[in-house]
Amino acid sequence: MGTEWKWRGHGGLVEAKRDGVNGKMCDSRLARWADSWKIPLLNSSTTTSQPEAGVPGITGWRRVVLWPFGLVMKLWGMSLRFEESAEDLRNFRKNDEPLSMVIWHNRLFLSAEIFRRYRRPRPMYALVSPSQDGAWLSAFFALIGLRTVRGSSNNLGREAASALVNVLNSGRDVGITPDGPRGPIYQFKPGALIVARRTKTPLLLIGADFESAWRFNKAWDRFYLPKPFSKVRMRCELITAAQLSDRAPAATMLQTRLLELNPDADWRPGIKTSA
Repeated sequence: MGTEWKWRGHGGLVEAKRDGVNGKMCDSRLARWADSWKIPLLNSSTTTSQPEAGVPGITGWRRVVLWPFGLVMKLWGMSLRFEESAEDLRNFRKNDEPLSMVIWHNRLFLSAEIFRRYRRPRPMYALVSPSQDGAWLSAFFALIGLRTVRGSSNNLGREAASALVNVLNSGRDVGITPDGPRGPIYQFKPGALIVARRTKTPLLLIGADFESAWRFNKAWDRFYLPKPFSKVRMRCELITAAQLSDRAPAATMLQTRLLELNPDADWRPGIKTSA
């Protein structure tokens, strides 16, 4: 059975396979929700398929060990006091079309709670690194109801990009850390922009300002861990598909706006983009 890659309307790149019986081209299982559990790239919220060759996964007793950790993290997140404006809340809860939620890697701890408070019951897929660290994060996300696409915003492979495009085209949301998985910190890589432009869907840029948090200064992203029961000022800006029409200006604009939504008084990078 042959394999080709083709464009389907505004849906972007879609894998097609040649039917071995009649020789006709048909969309691959990657594009069909009913079969997505069979695709190693797409992990279910409650189960995980065998990892794709070269992509680590967490199975067996390791998933059992992870469960109490996931419970602690869930309770930790629930203790946080989120504050947002009425406009921010409307953006967070926008549900009339699929969208991509974009958050810096060092605010990743908040992603599960953002999903729980603002986006449920809409299914969401998070882009997670294909590394061993990503395997643990993917397994953790599964405990809280998030599905994952294994890929990297640093090197958004064809399969990962196609999977994200198909998720959005099926009416579901995606989440991306544009400077992950290994930085540089606060550098907006083009993955989120590419996927949004192909699907003509909006972006939600997410910001968070912490009242009290631990900062892991030796980590490449200087990761934030908000202290339990502390206040987090949440921000959310909607970027429409029309604002992404010119790629280079859009990439610079997205990085600038995301930096402004996440004020870090002790660290202000120069504006750089790899798009």
